[in-house]
Amino acid sequence: MELANIEILVEKYEKAETSLQEETTLRNYFTGGNVAPHLQEYEFMFNYFAANKDETYTKTIQLEPKKSKKRNLKWLSVAASVVLLFSVFIGKQEYNKYQAQKQFDQISKGLRLLSSNLQKGEKAVATLHTYENTVKKILK
Repeated sequence: MELANIEILVEKYEKAETSLQEETTLRNYFTGGNVAPHLQEYEFMFNYFAANKDETYTKTIQLEPKKSKKRNLKWLSVAASVVLLFSVFIGKQEYNKYQAQKQFDQISKGLRLLSSNLQKGEKAVATLHTYENTVKKILK
């Protein structure tokens, strides 16, 4: 009967539904040494809990005052603002350079197109001068 009761308590323990008295019963059973073979895995766990029950942390913890954190946060926000302003300034300059280069490229393309059209016109005018000179020679 006791083994059936222990199995029920183990199921409740896994679901976190045991009371302190039931956990004490489980602890006594598993640390007693006479454990059923199918419950051996719980014996290791309860023995570990019993062995480390009195373990304490002995090192001192150095706590910093809260003012320094607030002060650091102020400086951090100031630094972030400066970096943001600097990046916006640099970004604006780079954007202006990009726009100027884009405008230069468009103007250069337009001038090349105008130049090629003027060269075509110049060739046409030269051809007309040749015809005009020929007509003048014939008429004289």
